[in-house]
Amino acid sequence: MADAPLAVGIDLGTTNCAIAWRALEAGPAPDGARAEALAIPQLVRPGEVEPRPLLPSFLYLPHPAELPPGATALPWAPDAAGELVGELARDLGAQTPIRLVSSAKSWLSHPTLDRRAATLPAGAPAEVPRRSPVEASARYLAHLRAAWDREVAAGDPARALAVQRVTLTVPASFDAVARELTVEAARLAGLPQVVLLEEPQAALYAWVEAMGEGWRKAVRPGDLVLVVDVGGGTTDLSLVAVVDRGGDLGLERVAVGDHILLGGDNMDLALAHALAGRLERDGRTLDRWQLLALGHSARRAKEALFADPSLDELPVAIPGRGSSLVGGALRTALARAELEAVLTDGFFPRVDADARPQAPRRVALTTLGLPYASDPGITRHLAAFLARHRAALGSGGHAEVPLAGGAFLHPTAVLFNGGVMKAPPLAARVVEVLAGWLAAEGAPPPRVLPAAELDLAVARGAAVYGRVRAGHGIRIRGGTSRAYYVGVEASMPAVPGVAPPLRAVCLAPMGMEEGTRAELPGEPLGLVVGEPVDFRLFSSSVRRDDRPGDVVEDAGSLEEGPPVTATIAAGTRPAGEVVPVRLRAHVTEIGTLELDCVGPDERWSLEWTLRQPPGAGGEPEPAAPPA
Repeated sequence: MADAPLAVGIDLGTTNCAIAWRALEAGPAPDGARAEALAIPQLVRPGEVEPRPLLPSFLYLPHPAELPPGATALPWAPDAAGELVGELARDLGAQTPIRLVSSAKSWLSHPTLDRRAATLPAGAPAEVPRRSPVEASARYLAHLRAAWDREVAAGDPARALAVQRVTLTVPASFDAVARELTVEAARLAGLPQVVLLEEPQAALYAWVEAMGEGWRKAVRPGDLVLVVDVGGGTTDLSLVAVVDRGGDLGLERVAVGDHILLGGDNMDLALAHALAGRLERDGRTLDRWQLLALGHSARRAKEALFADPSLDELPVAIPGRGSSLVGGALRTALARAELEAVLTDGFFPRVDADARPQAPRRVALTTLGLPYASDPGITRHLAAFLARHRAALGSGGHAEVPLAGGAFLHPTAVLFNGGVMKAPPLAARVVEVLAGWLAAEGAPPPRVLPAAELDLAVARGAAVYGRVRAGHGIRIRGGTSRAYYVGVEASMPAVPGVAPPLRAVCLAPMGMEEGTRAELPGEPLGLVVGEPVDFRLFSSSVRRDDRPGDVVEDAGSLEEGPPVTATIAAGTRPAGEVVPVRLRAHVTEIGTLELDCVGPDERWSLEWTLRQPPGAGGEPEPAAPPA
């Protein structure tokens, strides 16, 4: 909102959400000023509401008779009944995980499933109600909006969240569809205008704000900052170059890793398996849901042990089978030594720079679920990321990125983000491994940039970004984190057993800035109107030299998203007619991608082709009228 008084940042996290804000005053920010985080009112026990710095990203769907009347009332909804979000939802779900929706953000980025379909909790019995990933995400955002309007707006319409300059963060590795669905969830929550920002960039904005003018002394031109963001469900890796812009320092995001479903949830499950092994050695066998409950209990013990170094161990208990929830409870304990051994060595192993994630041969049939990383070694994923982008940057060159070293890019500084990296042993292991790789190629160890309150950094940085967009402060340049392509089928005579070749035409190059358009040169293409057709969208996080209109002959070398079925309005034309069109791509101000097909007399706006179609298997979208 151009006249909004506040810049608001929302971290819609896999495990926790946070919200922060900055005033949009003109001129430079006062020294020491920083974004303020909202303590979020939420149910912490049945009938008890308390503020917390974070809103756990959990949605609990209770049985109608599970909670007494009034137990789910909220200050802004005294008659609220039914589903719960936040701390109480997480705690109830630890006891009854079949009714708990978690990791909605990871499901939102699932590349092959219908993310608007009510499928969560995955695998729950038929009597448990279901919600879609979009609905669950919207539910968290709606709670944040209601809490804000009560605590900050306090009845003042000019301070309501819906009319502020709201920035919503997403993983840097989110594809075009996941970004568009995130915006859709915000609209469902009553936030009609939001801007998207990559989480690692938000963390860097928070660091710049916390350092004040001192950030210019902490880094120098030629520095390459590695942002290691390990949250509850994902690992995000990004590289930001420090550049010289006419004698002044600038920041430019130059590389983004793949969307790796690997994070704190995996670690909690690893701890659960370690504890389950101990229980089974004592003759106690756990079923699937007890194992999930053990994971939630292990998470609470893990967080408490990392938060208090004086503790050596903490008890862990889960409900047993049968009707006796107290007498039948299964009890064990999580020791600090076991915690650090399972997480540090299991997820951050000491490996060489040429290590790569392992991909074991897969079983032909599998349950439908999230595409989790098959290798839990985050340091192996880091080695692959630095090597892959060394090759990508080296092929086309990037004047601002030092390409020292033969095998991988050499980060000169590290910025940690995400709740997992609050644990000192885990951050120390990353630095140790990275320093060993650099030493082997004759480079100094990386500096660790100071980061505080990692749980709140992304929300605070997003609020800072809103102020930057208003013209106050330094902006990190980056644009799209991927190059995007559309599949074009070649026209050829029918040959038995031979499919027409498919080429990929570049729509938006990597780094295309928000708010810009690209007209694709070359010969017109044919658009089939009046009948269901498939649009095939591809992307790449390493192809840096492609320009709009460039053709990739081997579309199989790119990453393909799910095909989208649509019917283009034919108007007075017969169904199946092929209309000559030229393509025009648009990266919107909010960070999503749109595509126009411009014909001789009309234009079809195809931004909705980047969204998952309704219905599994893809019922055709309603015909889009020409613009």
